[in-house]
Amino acid sequence: MNLIDLSWLLNPPRGLTVATILGIAVVLGMLHGLTPDEHTWPITFSYSIGSYSTKGGMKAGFTFSAGFTTQRAILTTLGFAGLAEIYKAYNLDGYVYMLVGIAMFFAGYYLLRGTDIHLPLDRLLGGREHHTEKAERIPLHESDDVLKPVPLRLAILHGFIAGWGVGAYASIITFVLAPEMPNIYYAALVGACFGIGTMIMQVILGSVFANIMRVKKLNQTQIKYVGRSAAARTLYLGGIAFALIGLLIASFPSIESYAVSTGNPIPNLDQIGVATLLVIGVVGIIGLGSVYQGYKELSRLPSVPQTSGAEPK
Repeated sequence: MNLIDLSWLLNPPRGLTVATILGIAVVLGMLHGLTPDEHTWPITFSYSIGSYSTKGGMKAGFTFSAGFTTQRAILTTLGFAGLAEIYKAYNLDGYVYMLVGIAMFFAGYYLLRGTDIHLPLDRLLGGREHHTEKAERIPLHESDDVLKPVPLRLAILHGFIAGWGVGAYASIITFVLAPEMPNIYYAALVGACFGIGTMIMQVILGSVFANIMRVKKLNQTQIKYVGRSAAARTLYLGGIAFALIGLLIASFPSIESYAVSTGNPIPNLDQIGVATLLVIGVVGIIGLGSVYQGYKELSRLPSVPQTSGAEPK
């Protein structure tokens, strides 16, 4: 894609056909899903590594994007009706971050209850640690009784909540493309097509994220444990990070205007700001750090005979 094509996509002219507008929405959605976006990557990463398989990671990306797509269809409908103008009058990013963070935190807390996974904030939470004597002596192959599977149904809720955050791509489909459609039903299709484009790339990224554990030669049981423990930590600590950043932005909206330009014209790659740091912090530091911590924990758990290295279904 050359710069002329990119400029046309990001600044679409008026008078385009319905088919062209829907095609642009799909392409913009793919760019949105591929680039490091704070509304997609942290959540898809969290659920994908917890699925610990290519098929599971793809399912996680699909499930999250289903909720996201539904929301985007609603958003472009509001854009056509003129009700999305509230985004131009008020900065809602901070509140969306807080809601996403709260949902992530409680999902992570649910997964961590009764486990032997210790976190820095345990003492701050009334001195209550996330462990039991059972968890300290349980064999790795019986860890399903302690470390809960990651419930993908929550990814739909996360996708729907996260979709209310409006960035560059959402602004184009909501305020430029949707109003050009002939009626409100076609306007909803703009958001749906954008969501489908995002879904395509999130499914691909989900499979990539899910296979991070395969960098080391682990058997299926070990991969399962590392994936679940890392997902739980990432949701728990990442949720706290989202909520705190959201509170900061809600209190001081001008913070979002501070960013360093990268010279890249593609949104999400064009600057390094609060959103970029949030992606790096949750995915790069908390997420990958949680995977590393999961590897370390394997040496402390009772051993389990090596099982087939075949990919779990």
